[in-house]
Amino acid sequence: MIIPARNEEANIETCLRGILQQPYPKDLLEVIVVNDHSTDGTADVIKALQQEYPQLHLINLADHVDGSTINAYKKKAIELAISKSQGDWIITTDADCNIPERWLELYDASIQTSNHVLVAGPVMFTHHPSILSLFQLLDFLSLQGITAAAVSAGYHTMCNGANLAYKKEVFYEVGQFKGIDQLASGDDMLLMYKIKQQYPTQLGYLFHPAAIVTTAPMQTWNQFLNQRIRWASKADRYDDRSVFRILALVYAVNLGLVFLLPINLFVAGEIAHWLTLMLIKIMVELYFLWPVSKFYRHSDALLYFPLMQPLHLLYTVIAGWLGKFGSYQWKGRSVK
Repeated sequence: MIIPARNEEANIETCLRGILQQPYPKDLLEVIVVNDHSTDGTADVIKALQQEYPQLHLINLADHVDGSTINAYKKKAIELAISKSQGDWIITTDADCNIPERWLELYDASIQTSNHVLVAGPVMFTHHPSILSLFQLLDFLSLQGITAAAVSAGYHTMCNGANLAYKKEVFYEVGQFKGIDQLASGDDMLLMYKIKQQYPTQLGYLFHPAAIVTTAPMQTWNQFLNQRIRWASKADRYDDRSVFRILALVYAVNLGLVFLLPINLFVAGEIAHWLTLMLIKIMVELYFLWPVSKFYRHSDALLYFPLMQPLHLLYTVIAGWLGKFGSYQWKGRSVK
């Protein structure tokens, strides 16, 4: 188990206890937390837990990497932890995640009964009573739905480092993060594409509600936008060009709808055609999201989906543009 952590004093104990208290043989479990230049009490929390759990290990990234000379801190943290690990399989999550009780058991069953070299799992935001939380939940349902649909069709397009496992020897076989190590993000999806090139039929997915890892949504709109810019920043680095074409098509549809609104309103003098296009888009997406929402037990959130669409159009266009041409703030760092 590898967990990169930066300024996660408030969350890391819940995450670690969720892992260390799993009904899984303790002699087969090794948990490595890499403290990424935290300025809070993250390391102190981990040291206190080490008194209870001898299989918990702490690495301070600052002892190995100059924090002022790199861009991809998280990738460096993962590479360092893997180099120190003893197991044959690497499982990653984030320090602010909540881990389900049967998580390791389900991963073990998947690994033991298949020839997979990489296994991804489902991730979802916890829901809080706010517009921002609901917006993130609906947006993430779409992303997770695309992931699951692609896997069902035998085609892996996305994964999330908050719930991901891969063989250590395969990580080294594909050259670790070489070729993608200049990007701050991409420790999950870009690595998956490297592995997929060599093992196109040996990628798996944990289709089980008991494998869902949850995490809290961003607390402010600024944090949310920076997170999505970070995700969008790696879009043009996918070696699988079909995925890039799909993302470009989605972006083009949203961009087109944004530009069509003022044209219909101020040039044509009516909005009926634009509303018709929006209605078609909403109906198609609701049809797609219904089974996804049932899997994640968030069907009630779909009631608000149509109301969120205008805002979703704007956010997609802005985040996509800034992901390519801008920079963003992430956990106190300015990153390009």
